[in-house]
Amino acid sequence: MPVWTLKNSTELLRHAVFIVALVPLAELFVRNLGANPVEYIMHSTGSWALRLLCLTLMMSPLFWVYRGSILIKLRRMLGLFCFFYACLHCVLWFWVEQELNFIDMMADILHRPFITFGFLAFVSLVPLAVTSNLAMQRLMGRRWLQLHRLVYATVVLTILHYWWDKSGKNDFDTVLIYTVAVVILLLIRLPPIKKYILIWGSSNGKA
Repeated sequence: MPVWTLKNSTELLRHAVFIVALVPLAELFVRNLGANPVEYIMHSTGSWALRLLCLTLMMSPLFWVYRGSILIKLRRMLGLFCFFYACLHCVLWFWVEQELNFIDMMADILHRPFITFGFLAFVSLVPLAVTSNLAMQRLMGRRWLQLHRLVYATVVLTILHYWWDKSGKNDFDTVLIYTVAVVILLLIRLPPIKKYILIWGSSNGKA
């Protein structure tokens, strides 16, 4: 009879997270998307990119406390899914709203702050996704950590993009929740707070 090990549990968790992260995509094929399906898909993919970005940022603080290497593996997976949904969001915008017109796209990016923030957020995700694998981490060394601090700018730009979108509809409830979450996720990375969390995590590990 096979013995169930911690490695089995880790792999099961990774597969479960992978499947769950695909649920929003599958949902788009099976549910009623309303009177304006394109708008629904754009909002859905954009919202899920933000949610997954927040979850990605949660992994490091959880690792400080629980020291589970699986959290670092999940961080990479969640980050790549964030990039995946952000790609869908941007491709749909360029394809449907801009009708694949590069000149119109650049005009929107330059003259509409809402689009500017979103575009910059997406562009900043590209090097993070490209260098997310272990081989690039080893190749870049300390520069890898410096580059991946770009994620903090990414999440701020994403929140600004979201605020600008919701301001036109006077709908701030959801974006306020995300803003508070992002502020907390950034504040706990400040050296004094991070040091306290690391000490607390170490004391819990010894208990």
